[in-house]
Amino acid sequence: MKKLPIYIFLAVFLFSFSLSANNENLYKKLNTFGDVFETIRSNYVNDVNEEDVIEAAINGMLQSLDPHSSYMNLENYKEMQEQTDGKFGGLGIEVTLESGYVKIISPIDGTPGAKAGVQPGDYITHIDDESIFGLSLTESVDKLRGLIGTTVNLKIAREGEDEPLEISITRAIITVEAVKFRREGNVGYIKLISFSEQADRGIKKAINNLEAEIGNDKLVGYVLDLRNNPGGLLGQSIAVTDSFLNSGEIVSTKGKDKSDIGSFKATRGDLTKDKPIIVLINRGSASASEIVAGALQDHKRAIIIGEQSYGKGSVQTVFPLNDRSAIRLTTALYYTPSGDSIHKIGITPDIEVLRSKDTDNEIDNQLDYALDLLTKDQFIK
Repeated sequence: MKKLPIYIFLAVFLFSFSLSANNENLYKKLNTFGDVFETIRSNYVNDVNEEDVIEAAINGMLQSLDPHSSYMNLENYKEMQEQTDGKFGGLGIEVTLESGYVKIISPIDGTPGAKAGVQPGDYITHIDDESIFGLSLTESVDKLRGLIGTTVNLKIAREGEDEPLEISITRAIITVEAVKFRREGNVGYIKLISFSEQADRGIKKAINNLEAEIGNDKLVGYVLDLRNNPGGLLGQSIAVTDSFLNSGEIVSTKGKDKSDIGSFKATRGDLTKDKPIIVLINRGSASASEIVAGALQDHKRAIIIGEQSYGKGSVQTVFPLNDRSAIRLTTALYYTPSGDSIHKIGITPDIEVLRSKDTDNEIDNQLDYALDLLTKDQFIK
């Protein structure tokens, strides 16, 4: 059987959609879309890949809503699934789209991006000497990806710098170890790097091992480090927070309809046995890490130290499509237990401590401040 041209399928789709919409203005716009597509096919100076044109239209439609909604073709969708498993290829940076450029939410600790000196808030303006202004987030991310072992050259605009920075990063297989921990005297230090599927399991292992190593009678408290944590799975943020609470709401989500409200509550059993907790955050703490910090702050379970967090408080739901592609769509916003929105605001620390710029000597004044506070006699319960 002879295949019908793609524009006929598109016309049928648009016609069906317009009937359900029952809106004359909407019908006209959809009809115009079909006209534009047909004009491109018939008159554009070069041959066009019709599927690419449709994908670009879908992506543009989604990204006109917000920077976090996007279209994923089969390859992109597969890569997204690999990221949530904790192993993927790339630079190790979490990005969004802002003002026409790629903005760094956070470099993931231990990855090529972090080692090269990329910082939260940086704007990528050029990739391999080509401007990316006006490209979609998907198009820009595709340019960042490449063969393992190859190098990508970035031009970066950074607040406080008069001239653009040029940074070269070698692509690698990124294996994200969700949790790292160590003893700092009689304090348990836990670094939560990302909210992949290993996060909750890693937190439980860290608490158990630190208590066994230090001893419950000598253990004075924990530092939970969420700096440069770009977030991840909602379920993991809830499970991680639950490890530090005995009761109460962790986070609520509100969608399009007033009735579309979700509330997630802690179950009994604080794994730290009510030991004092200090949480470290910075501009690279986003999404799931802000849920944890906000819940522990609202319940007065932890003192938050550091800098204002990123402010990414929206829920993205992945909707698989029939052709095995998918769309990532913002469907709800996060709210802390006190009812405050995280989105575009972030979490305000209880004690602001700006990160020392003396990175050459690896001075971590935020961690030093937290450790000093935890070991003060008046702080210990």
